[in-house]
Amino acid sequence: MTSPHSETPTEFDHLMAEVMTTAERFGHREHVHLTWLAVRRRGVSAAIDLISNGIQRTARYAGAPQKYNVTVSRAWVELVGHHAIDSGEADFTVFADHHRVLLDKRLLTRFYRPGTLALPRAKRDWVEPDLRPFPWRE
Repeated sequence: MTSPHSETPTEFDHLMAEVMTTAERFGHREHVHLTWLAVRRRGVSAAIDLISNGIQRTARYAGAPQKYNVTVSRAWVELVGHHAIDSGEADFTVFADHHRVLLDKRLLTRFYRPGTLALPRAKRDWVEPDLRPFPWRE
């Protein structure tokens, strides 16, 4: 197997490097920034695959593949995408200031019960929100 250091950098890796040029650590804000970049450059559908595959690969390399959750990854891309498409801000700091709700790590609890996100099915397949639909689907 090829080590992660000898692989050709992926688009995800380039986006991650771009985000980390202004960050000391990769926290929730950086995750939203990464997702915002992917959505702006590729659109929501392609960003779902790009972000999901990158996070899944990163979790595998970190020795924690069980931490990857399909539903959580896709839900965040859809939420960021919904706000990014409507906003048009070209600067992430401006975007984040206008959409502070996205910086709340607990945002998914408005749409999902915690137990739902913890289900094995939610970790391996997309599960629709079970508390209320996303605003663009109402």
